Amino acid sequence: MNMVHPGPRAVERVQARRAALRPVHGQLRAGQTVMQAVGELFADHGCKGGVVSLAGLACAPMRYVLPALSTDGLHAAWYSDTHAPAGRWTLDSATATVGRKDGAPFLHCHGIWSDGREVAMGHLLPFDAVIAEDVAVEGLGAAETWFEALPDEETAFTLFTPQGGGDGPGIFARILPGEDVVSAIETLAARHGIATARLHGVGSIDHIRFAEGHRMDCLATELRLDGARLARGTAHVPIEVVDIDGHIARGTLERGANPVGVTLELIIEPTGETP
Repeated sequence: MNMVHPGPRAVERVQARRAALRPVHGQLRAGQTVMQAVGELFADHGCKGGVVSLAGLACAPMRYVLPALSTDGLHAAWYSDTHAPAGRWTLDSATATVGRKDGAPFLHCHGIWSDGREVAMGHLLPFDAVIAEDVAVEGLGAAETWFEALPDEETAFTLFTPQGGGDGPGIFARILPGEDVVSAIETLAARHGIATARLHGVGSIDHIRFAEGHRMDCLATELRLDGARLARGTAHVPIEVVDIDGHIARGTLERGANPVGVTLELIIEPTGETP
């Protein structure tokens, strides 16, 4: 069964804004929530939005959710109850898109974390996870482009939507449900004259097919791009992903077989000359 959303289908299937990207780097301080620390980091760099890797960050307490099937008769998917494991957990890999919600900083983070014995993946709750020790992080930001959490009629979710922009070679984008991830990235990049780039993002895919031959047969998933890139106009998109049962998979997305589930937030970071 494929994901069916409750609202009218939006005409525009990829929303995008240009962005002048700049490096963001610094220390996240122990004792703060992840949201407080990342919000301050981006404010210190004069950035309203962007993306940051939280690999190496240790949290205690750690709080997160998994994807889940919806039981409300409205949404096509939802979230699990909060997972609140004991002890200190370190993020082995994690991507957070950064923007605004209700006039304040907000972020959307998917990652893999471990306490040294168990490994889990999910959607980090940034207002509830607390940083256990100072850690250096880096990412990309933009002063005039950001993701804004806005109500989305098609999915009935509040989703990060690109705002602002108009300057710079980079791209903030949202790929809408049902669009093939690889094809949509290639088409978007070509439209903006980008042939070579690093790709950063988080989102969900409805029933995943990997180029290596394996699959994740699940309606609701949470994923992060893992070293994804665009080379000569061709997208190579490795991901890390978790399903509703907590199973983790890794692999490269097969072209034409991976429709976005609820959303996919994307930042395209050009790395070569534009044609």
